[in-house]
Amino acid sequence: MRQKRAKTYKRVMALYVQAFGFRQPYQVLVSNDLIASTAAQALDIRKGLSLCVQGEIKPMITQCCIEALYALGKPGQPIVNVAKTFERRRCNHREAIAPDECIKDVVGPTNKHRYVLALQSPTLLSALDPIPGLPIIHFNPRGVLVLSPPGTATVREKNRVEEERRMEGGKVLEGVVDGGNVVGGGDTVDVGGSRVGAGVGAGVGASVVAAGPSRRSRVKGPNPLSMKKKKTTAALGGAEAVGTGKKRTRPEAGSAEGARPLDGDRAERLDRPNGEGGANEEGEVGGDGDGDGADGRRKKKRRRRAKGAVASAIAEIRAEQLESAQRSGRGGDGGDGGDGDGSGGESD
Repeated sequence: MRQKRAKTYKRVMALYVQAFGFRQPYQVLVSNDLIASTAAQALDIRKGLSLCVQGEIKPMITQCCIEALYALGKPGQPIVNVAKTFERRRCNHREAIAPDECIKDVVGPTNKHRYVLALQSPTLLSALDPIPGLPIIHFNPRGVLVLSPPGTATVREKNRVEEERRMEGGKVLEGVVDGGNVVGGGDTVDVGGSRVGAGVGAGVGASVVAAGPSRRSRVKGPNPLSMKKKKTTAALGGAEAVGTGKKRTRPEAGSAEGARPLDGDRAERLDRPNGEGGANEEGEVGGDGDGDGADGRRKKKRRRRAKGAVASAIAEIRAEQLESAQRSGRGGDGGDGGDGDGSGGESD
């Protein structure tokens, strides 16, 4: 079955379910002529009926229709065998009557038992069309089993049922005032240009409904949470700097700005010359001051750890030894020169 046709059948059966109370499994009342047509085409009648209603079915047949199939004799035995698999619907006719009249009698004027009728007789189809809430399945001229669209009587009855339901809902709400189901929301009293519920108790709290505009106009502005925070006062090189938006600069090596106070030991070591174990401003022990100053502005050197008291004493002793060695060397050089002059004089 095509998908479009299947959707159409679902909508049609949904109409019968909502407006007339149909439910699954649907009771499908099958006539004798439809069973004969399906047997001639070798179709699975159960599957075809189930596709038409898009749900579970319970096929049924009346006793009068079975008697009409028995009258076919031996050639109609396969059709009888298919009909015997259906549920037998008692029509309370002591003597068999015409199948069309039997089906018309079982359905009745209102189809109160909610049958889905499957037939092939054009006469019976036109006779049952005025009955509201009666789905009809039949073969179309191309030999396809189809579900007929709702008739005019069915649509009219469906609209009437919906209107009755709407009116019943309106009757339930008669006499109900807007806000009457809210605590203290029934009667209201005007108090200073505002309406206050008269039935508000002391423990519930007063609910005031403004009679004028619901919201006061406010000056619009940026969201304070999304704005950039102002810079607070921070210490910069021992001085207080207020966030003015200017970029902070590093003080030069030779300038007195930003210099930290030194303790006594460190100040004494820095006062000594570089050759005697002193440290320059960059934290280096010894070295050339010009080169250190130039390198300090271009590249930051790693600050070395200052020497302790023992290391300073050792450095002083070595310096004294070096100085005494230099003095003794100078004296030896002068003596040698004197001997040379004297020997020259003797030779003369």
